[in-house]
Amino acid sequence: MNGIRIKGMGMCVPSHIVTNDDLAQIVDTNDEWITTRTGIKTRHHIGADETLHDITVKAAKDALKNSGVTADQIGACIVATMTPDTIMPSAACRLQEELGLPNDIPCFDLSAACTGFLFALHTMECLLNASPRKYGLVIGAEHLSRVTNWSDRSTCILFGDGAAGAVVECREGWRSICADLGCYGDNQVLKLPGIGMKEAGQISMDGQQVFKFAVQVVPHCIDQVLSRTGYTVDEIDFFVFHQANARIIDLAAKKYNIPPEKCCKNIAEYGNTSAASIPLVLAQLYEEGKLKSKCRALLVGFGGGLTWGGALVEFV
Repeated sequence: MNGIRIKGMGMCVPSHIVTNDDLAQIVDTNDEWITTRTGIKTRHHIGADETLHDITVKAAKDALKNSGVTADQIGACIVATMTPDTIMPSAACRLQEELGLPNDIPCFDLSAACTGFLFALHTMECLLNASPRKYGLVIGAEHLSRVTNWSDRSTCILFGDGAAGAVVECREGWRSICADLGCYGDNQVLKLPGIGMKEAGQISMDGQQVFKFAVQVVPHCIDQVLSRTGYTVDEIDFFVFHQANARIIDLAAKKYNIPPEKCCKNIAEYGNTSAASIPLVLAQLYEEGKLKSKCRALLVGFGGGLTWGGALVEFV
């Protein structure tokens, strides 16, 4: 199978910033408690005058502009999200209408929680191998503040909103992203009930169990991707982990002796943005001019499902 590479990135976060001190006015917590346990200082929340669609469109337009790819060249569009504005039409279909993407391409949402962007990248790689158009649009976008339980201090401190995405190119002779994806079905550890269910629209989480799960699957994903690609830690330019907890990232960096300049974190500013988490880090690196041609980034995600995934992406 021909591989994909990232050609351009884009991102958008809401302007409204919520600090730890702001949350201390809602629940029994404080800045030191939150920062020490999670690494989070602030998060961005969508306001009354914004929607997920708004920030998704902005991120997508920026990705197209930065890639130099036009809307009519896109062969598929996937939005990784578990918080779309409307279940039907999908966020991806609304994006197709807004951007004027071709009518004869697949556009759909993908729900794999915090691993969603990685699932979407692998899916896009498969789709573009069967498409006459060789560019794809992959977005991770979440409106988590809409589904947060504001009386639960263990979860309301974690989540932020945002959108980021990539235009990818598929070309003969390029290496696959070598995705390692998995799922361990669990309906209790991390849950967001749907329409008509008890406590619909509120995230619940067993933080200790999620932490134990994460520290097991993160090394697994790193090992699997390195094994499949044949690369060593030293040959990877950047390691981008799902931004769930700074301690999880720091443990992985210590285990693999990853230098700080290669281990990217933005959790302090954005918190946990689920499917938007990994692409937000990539988009920031892209804006800073750090993702040069042929740069390699090893991505690792984990989250509700329970799902996990790793992949190796390169840049055009």
